[in-house]
Amino acid sequence: MRTYPCLSKKRFQEELIPMGLAQCLAAFLSLLLLGLTTGQRVVTVQQGPLYRVRGSHVTLWCKVSGYQGPAEQNFQWSIYLPLAPEREVQIVSTIDPSFPYAIYAQRVRSRGIFVERVQGDAVLLHIMELQDRDAGEYECHTPSTDEKYFGSYSAKMNLSVIEDTLSASIAPQALTCTEGDTVELTCEVSKSTTQHTHLSVGWYHFRGAGEHHAEEVLILSKDFTLKPGPSYEQRFLVGDVQLNKVGNTTYKLFLRGVQPSDQGQLYCEAAEWIEDPDKTWKDISRKQTERTSLAVMSQGRDLSVDIAAAESSLSEGDTLQLNCMVEAQKSSSRHFQVTWLLNGMKVARVDPYGVLIWEEEYEERAKLGQLQAFKPSNTIYVLTIYEVGLRDNGTYHCSVSEMKTPGDLHSIQTNLSSGIQVNVKPVESCMHLSVSTSTPQVTAGDSLILHCEVQGASSPVSVQWWHLPLQHPNPRVLVATMEQDGSLRLGSTYQGDRTRGNLRVEKASSGTFTLVIPSTLDEDDGGQYRCEATEWSRGQNWTVEGETAVTVNSMGLGLHTTLKSQVASVTYGQSFELVCQLSANYTLEEVPASVWWLFQHNPPTGPYHKLVQVFPNGTMAWVSAQSHFKGKAQLTKADTSFRLHIHSAVAAQEGTYQCEVEVWRRNILPPGQPAATTRSNTVGIKVVLPESKLQVDTKNSSVEIASGADTAIECKILFAHNNSQLAVTWYLLPPWADGTPLQIIRADYSSILEYGSEFSSPAQKSRFLSQRVSSNVFWLQILSANLGDRGNYYCVVEEWLWLVDGWYKRGEGMSGRTTLEFKLPERELHIEKTNHSISAREGEEVTLHCLLQGAHLPDTHFLATWFQVKKSGPDSALLSLHHDGTIKYLQESLSGRLYLRRPTAGDFSLTLSSVKEGDAGMYYCQVQEWQQQGEGKKWALQASARSGYTQLTTIPPDSTVMSRICSSPSLLNFILYLPLVLILLLVLAVFFWYCRRRKSKKENITGNQLMELEGNGEVKTT
Repeated sequence: MRTYPCLSKKRFQEELIPMGLAQCLAAFLSLLLLGLTTGQRVVTVQQGPLYRVRGSHVTLWCKVSGYQGPAEQNFQWSIYLPLAPEREVQIVSTIDPSFPYAIYAQRVRSRGIFVERVQGDAVLLHIMELQDRDAGEYECHTPSTDEKYFGSYSAKMNLSVIEDTLSASIAPQALTCTEGDTVELTCEVSKSTTQHTHLSVGWYHFRGAGEHHAEEVLILSKDFTLKPGPSYEQRFLVGDVQLNKVGNTTYKLFLRGVQPSDQGQLYCEAAEWIEDPDKTWKDISRKQTERTSLAVMSQGRDLSVDIAAAESSLSEGDTLQLNCMVEAQKSSSRHFQVTWLLNGMKVARVDPYGVLIWEEEYEERAKLGQLQAFKPSNTIYVLTIYEVGLRDNGTYHCSVSEMKTPGDLHSIQTNLSSGIQVNVKPVESCMHLSVSTSTPQVTAGDSLILHCEVQGASSPVSVQWWHLPLQHPNPRVLVATMEQDGSLRLGSTYQGDRTRGNLRVEKASSGTFTLVIPSTLDEDDGGQYRCEATEWSRGQNWTVEGETAVTVNSMGLGLHTTLKSQVASVTYGQSFELVCQLSANYTLEEVPASVWWLFQHNPPTGPYHKLVQVFPNGTMAWVSAQSHFKGKAQLTKADTSFRLHIHSAVAAQEGTYQCEVEVWRRNILPPGQPAATTRSNTVGIKVVLPESKLQVDTKNSSVEIASGADTAIECKILFAHNNSQLAVTWYLLPPWADGTPLQIIRADYSSILEYGSEFSSPAQKSRFLSQRVSSNVFWLQILSANLGDRGNYYCVVEEWLWLVDGWYKRGEGMSGRTTLEFKLPERELHIEKTNHSISAREGEEVTLHCLLQGAHLPDTHFLATWFQVKKSGPDSALLSLHHDGTIKYLQESLSGRLYLRRPTAGDFSLTLSSVKEGDAGMYYCQVQEWQQQGEGKKWALQASARSGYTQLTTIPPDSTVMSRICSSPSLLNFILYLPLVLILLLVLAVFFWYCRRRKSKKENITGNQLMELEGNGEVKTT
């Protein structure tokens, strides 16, 4: 078998040997889990060894599963001969015509050996005439179509060629016997196969000389059971056909009471069967004997049969009487059985005792009295059919069989009468009908009136109305039935259905049937309506039908709503009115309608909100959440228009309005589902607030301060209403920004502070403060300003007014810009300005350099700050070294990973440990030189400088087997907890074994003690 591993041994050793025990276990489990999910090719061949006789036709099957690639796989068959079991001899291939070796090439070309494809992945190898040299070990191989070799690609089995030792023979002879005699035939069958095999022996019969199909007489199967052929089954059951085994090789066939049908040629066939390893039996050899001729001489009889009918041409509903007359000598003392036939098929049988037996398809009619058969005398037999129908058309015979005795199963002779043709004419009806409607097109809720006019009927008529829906014409739906007596029965769909009103069928004296559906439901009530009229006469009926089409339009078809308003904006406190006008393609009289008024705030904060519903009866239902409309709204309805009048409009009523109208079918009052709904266009209403006169100082200014000093930016209001509240928002436009201002802090009209996202850190909140100095002046205080605070500052002032239902913004104004600059010291520090680019792998440590060059003043101290450049907003300060030597971490999330190591006084390099992906970016440092002006005096800035930029790039870590395991929590937990579970199970097993052993030992000790006590006569057990 050709197999291929999924992982090479070399790779397995390279990956697993250097690991420790835990790593090996983890890797092994990972590979095991991967292997469980991978498909594996499996080739299966017919199970061997097989034994087949020389010269026979042999088939071997082979199939493949678990493969990848195309559905049609290729197969190659080879053999390993017993004389050279290691040498492969190629036989045949489905893909390569040059595959066979020379020893098999000719047989393959002549189709003596070929491969039959059963399906894409299964084939049969055919060997048409087995030879001795075909014995050996056969291999079926499938060329790979997989992405990688994994599984088995071939399978083998053994085939042995044995001698054909089966023989069968009879003495050829020509037999002549008389009808009723007994015939005995002998067949000699033998075999000498060394393998365990079974025999089956059968006798077969050819009726005519030119017949090619032999009829089974009696077969002794390989399971030692007797099976008669269909024509001999009855005779076998009564013992007239037998097959007996005499001795080891002789099989005798007995035919008792031979009949003319037994005439012909008989022969014996033997088959040898062997059980294959798959528990199935295979016939490996068959032999037929020569044929024996059998001639049967019939005995002459004087039986004569005739048939007659009182009338052979009838109409439906008439009565047919047939007479069968028997003529024979001494007929009164003889026994006859009569069989009635129609078109060669049995109808009834009257046995010699006069017992009548009907065929199954006639039993029901006989029970109803429509059929009768009897025997007036031993020579006259009568068959009567009352109310004949078209099914009784055809040719009638009577067959008479003579029996030796009344109980015999076999007849002496049989005679068939001549045929008599009976013609039954159908009874025709002159009935016809026409279907019409006075309501060909209606709207849902309207009534349907359908007419079915029946003419030409001479007998009672029943009528059925059917509905064939437009969308689903099949199956049809029964609407109503009016029987012959005028009784009405509704179809199951319409029974108890009051939604359509009281459905009725009316019959006029003129033969017109009218169906009235008072109220249609919807479009599904449209389609074809069929009228079927049935005329009944003498047990027969005739049906005619007709159809008419009806269209039921939805109430939503052409339904439209328009919302109008005379004004688009109103001043605060004024009134406005909205008119919702309903229209349709049909009349809206008596159509129940309700309206929903909908509202959406401006600007929109969600979907439309329902305000109030006006029902068809005029009642109203307000939505509790919109109660502020209730006291100011007036609702009216006139015909097909609805009005909403709002008094004293407030700002909360500014927005977009809609109306939604629901209509119901006529004469069907709510509650219930509406038949159609339509929503109007939207109308926007703007409520204009009192005009704002807010004025803010728009002059531009600038402020210049030293680094580290405190400063304030002023925002001045020139005019505002006394009853207004002010909200101030401060913005910064950095000099490097792309024009998008950054919100610093907002103080709303309730003095609640809200910081912008770039200024929300505790360090920023402590440096930027908003203060209202007076009623018209606001300050933005900046404490300990640094170079990162440079830029243009301005404020936006909003004027808010309290109205009846809440606060509303009346107006806003923006101040001029104040530029914040820093005084630069005359003396300059020399710091490295070169830009750098470094890379670091995630998890490693990296150092960002900041080197001070040249001399510095005596008694000076340095303040160094590291910044990270942000894509938007001011640069983020990370760490600061103060002139007193203290270090302040400005980003709490990085405090554990930042280190400032100073190997020299001028080295302010920053070390970042455990680098992460988010650390990538640009960094720089700012260094300031400070000198105390005298003992106990303030510190003064002497010089300042900024380093060049350092670009940090992060590199993802290498992926290893352990990292894959560690990155999968479920797999890691499985590896960690599996040993614990196994140890726990082992401990429980030891504990259970210990308890059982201790209990057993205790029982043994107690038993021994009781035996000792009883032996001493001191204690006796009871």
